[in-house]
Amino acid sequence: MDFDLDETQQELQGLAADLLGREAAPDRLEAFERTGAPYAAAVWKAMAQAGLLGVVLPEEAGGAGLGPVELTVILRQVGAHVAPVPAYASLALAALPIARHGTERQRALLAPLNEGDVILTGAHREVGPGGDPRATARRDGDGYVLDGVKTFVPYAEQASLILVPARVEGEGVGVFLVEPVAAEITPQPSATTEPLSRVALTGVRVGAGALLGGAADGAAWDTLRRCAVAGAVALSSGVIEGALDLTAGYVKTREQFDRPLAQFQAVTMNIGDVYIAKRALDVAVWAGAWRLAEGWPDVDETLAIAAFNAADPVVRALYTCQHLHGGIGLDVTYPLHRYFAWAKQIGHLLGGPEDQLDTLGALVAQEA
Repeated sequence: MDFDLDETQQELQGLAADLLGREAAPDRLEAFERTGAPYAAAVWKAMAQAGLLGVVLPEEAGGAGLGPVELTVILRQVGAHVAPVPAYASLALAALPIARHGTERQRALLAPLNEGDVILTGAHREVGPGGDPRATARRDGDGYVLDGVKTFVPYAEQASLILVPARVEGEGVGVFLVEPVAAEITPQPSATTEPLSRVALTGVRVGAGALLGGAADGAAWDTLRRCAVAGAVALSSGVIEGALDLTAGYVKTREQFDRPLAQFQAVTMNIGDVYIAKRALDVAVWAGAWRLAEGWPDVDETLAIAAFNAADPVVRALYTCQHLHGGIGLDVTYPLHRYFAWAKQIGHLLGGPEDQLDTLGALVAQEA
């Protein structure tokens, strides 16, 4: 694969970086955090007006019809600026799976997202180890009845639709479009300002048109779970890049013994370790996004490698960034704390390094 972005992707990256650098500047983030709002509505609307939310939407919904690589470009910039917007939930967990597998009527539901008028999300996580969902969907007349519990669903209360994967008896895994009012939603702890919720489905009835693509053959579920990982590691890739830039700027200007910290060998070695962690994740992130876009059979292995790097080396690298900042690295009035919180949360939502190593080991064993 070619790791260089093409002209369109470079322009998209520049647009996202410029917009978020302005709209999600540290002083604006401080003001937003004082409001207690679930997300920065002004930033979200600015992204919509710039066309960033429509990048992965189908053309009939007013979008550009692009895919996972372009999604990665956008989410990396969201992470680099720790912008508190529901881009991961709406685009990775919902828009791309709907764009790829939805019926014409289902894809039309994405049009309001292009304008920033709605939020969408996906409920791919459950209590316990990973794998296929344990939530169930049984046929009932011309519809389905859903039962199960989903955990740590981002923006569940704010979303207009939640994508819920569930096992259909005698068929396979399907993904259902569920309105939040039909479920019991309970807030769960979050390391960042992003709202997370437990979503309980107890005898929730949906129509036949709620089944994404009209089939429970597992294809939509595969896309959802892969987009969930690809989007999360893209955010983490941006987070460590932003933290590294902040730390490098600090050690270049902060002096000790009349010398910049960057001139001390131990500091240079430590920040070099952060750079290595960043680059290792970057390689896996872009490889995973490209394989997802091209439909390569080893996409799950590549994404698992990226997820491991996001859940372990990158989190440890954020500790190093804090250490290099000294006491100010722990100060919540200094921007670094946002990067640390985001990295920790992404690592937890990915299941942690041990879970990713188990996943990778199982995938390798299947090929042996």
